[in-house]
Parts: sequence; structure tokens; C-alpha cells
Amino acid sequence: MSDITIRYLESGDEAEWRRLWTGYLEFYESAVPEAVYRSSFDRMLQGNAGVPNEYRGLLALVDGKPAGLVHYLFHRHGWKIENCCYLQDLYVDPAFRGTGLGRALIEAVYEKADQEGCPAVYWMTQEFNHTARQLYDRIGVLTPFIKYNRS
Repeated sequence: MSDITIRYLESGDEAEWRRLWTGYLEFYESAVPEAVYRSSFDRMLQGNAGVPNEYRGLLALVDGKPAGLVHYLFHRHGWKIENCCYLQDLYVDPAFRGTGLGRALIEAVYEKADQEGCPAVYWMTQEFNHTARQLYDRIGVLTPFIKYNRS
């Protein structure tokens, strides 16, 4: 593969971040209002700057071109002293799928979690996301938990 760089989102990344996050949302047949785009990007910039309890975001660049993203959050857990890391969104541009970029983004979150003394990293996906689950089965452990939402 070409030259890969994974780094924190920066203020000048907003247009490309929006392009990638829109692709992620469309995959899940979802959309968010403009206010959520603005708020999410601003929160991740704050989290990347060290503001506690804010989301963080990483951008994957291939030969300098944005090709993927990951969003994550550190949070308290009632059964642990240390924080947990929730990997909320992971997306790789279709042109770069199958190149190891998704794995590199997850491993970058693992590294950030380790730097924060946070050994537990978890995420969810939809059952039908078979392609991503092939990666997740190699890099994580499937749990028996079932998610519920407030009705």
C-alpha cells in the first residue's frame, strides 16, 4: 500500500471529514442535521486538544488524501477503575477498502487507549455488516450482548 498516515482531526479537515462521515451515515441509511455535523466536529477538535469527556477523531491519509476516519470516546465504567474506550464510528472510503486501512484505524484507537491507561476498547456494528465483521472477528472478540434503546 501507499504511504499511510493516521493523525488527529484538525480544523482544516472539516470538508473531507464531512465527506467521509456522510459516507458512513449513508451506509447505515441515516442522516444528521447540519447542527450535528458542526457540533460533532467541534467536539472532536476539543477532545483531541485534551478536553475530558469529549469525543476524539482520527483521520487516515493515504498519500496525503483523506481515506478513512474513526471516532472514539473515553468514559467511566462502574466495574473498573480505569476508563473504557468506545469506538463509535469507523469508515474507510470504498476505494481503499481491503487495504488494511480499517485495521490500522482500529489499532490506532488501541494505541491511544493504551496511552491513556485504558485497556478496554469496544464497539458495535449491525449484524448485516458482514464485510466489516470479517475484520472485527480478527481484531476483536464478539460478545453475547444485545443492545436495547429507550422506546
